[in-house]
Amino acid sequence: MANFTVRVELHQAEWTDYEKLHAAMEQKGFSRRIKSDDGKTYHMPWAEYNGTGNLTSAQVRDVAREAANSTGKQNAVFVTEAVSRAWVGLNQLTTA
Repeated sequence: MANFTVRVELHQAEWTDYEKLHAAMEQKGFSRRIKSDDGKTYHMPWAEYNGTGNLTSAQVRDVAREAANSTGKQNAVFVTEAVSRAWVGLNQLTTA
């Protein structure tokens, strides 16, 4: 299975639009959390999502676009298939 990082930008959006987006992305199987190699879980940056599956980057883009479109806002979607990922400065979840 491949790992994906998905960035969604809603144009001319308000906080409530992003709340709708978060719910729609979760329904599509995306998470706003990421787990490190040592098992700790972190919050993804704002409007970025973690996905795992047997899909191509284009298929993941299309699924994410459906979620973004459900907000009624114009949007942009960017997908990266990850071979490896590294980060610093993300907030660790205290409960999983």
